Amino acid sequence: MLALLLPSRCPVCRRTVPPRVGPCEDCAEAVPPPPALAPPAGVDACFSVCAYDGAGLALVAALKFRGERGVARWAAAKLAPAVLNVGLDVVTWVPTSDRRRRRRGVDQAELLARALGRVTAVPVRSLLDRHPGPPQEGRSAAQRRAGPRFDCAAAPARVVVVDDVVTTGASVRAAADAIRAAGAERVVVAALARTPPGRHTRW
Repeated sequence: MLALLLPSRCPVCRRTVPPRVGPCEDCAEAVPPPPALAPPAGVDACFSVCAYDGAGLALVAALKFRGERGVARWAAAKLAPAVLNVGLDVVTWVPTSDRRRRRRGVDQAELLARALGRVTAVPVRSLLDRHPGPPQEGRSAAQRRAGPRFDCAAAPARVVVVDDVVTTGASVRAAADAIRAAGAERVVVAALARTPPGRHTRW
């Protein structure tokens, strides 16, 4: 009855499936593992669920453009063991621009951060204020490395910073720099996807 009244769609193949969190079983098997890359500069560790490729593209789109909370909950459950293993004081996120949040009606990184906080029971706090400037999406690697700028008034010793995709690492590096300047000693990144070498984000 629930499936009839509240049908859900797989965020990857878009087929109607019984109510569930995350992709259908077939698509879950097709999700590419994250690339084996070193953490971005200034970051102690970087965890991600998948590569930004194949089915990973569809998962990012579902979170970023449709605000699908099922994807956030699925990704948070995947990230939780790694996050809990390092021991942290607070979960925060890399905020999107005000313009994009108004246009989409949601901040995708905040959705994922709050889902991660619920799964891990680690407090979630907004620590970062984003300076005005162009978004990272659609920019070249060289332009991305200039990165956005953030302010952070105060931070606890151990922080996990959540983002939807880590490409060059410029955004999370800038976020980590601001958080360390505000008092953090350890900064870990958790993301839905990480971009393999040679690929750039589509959005």
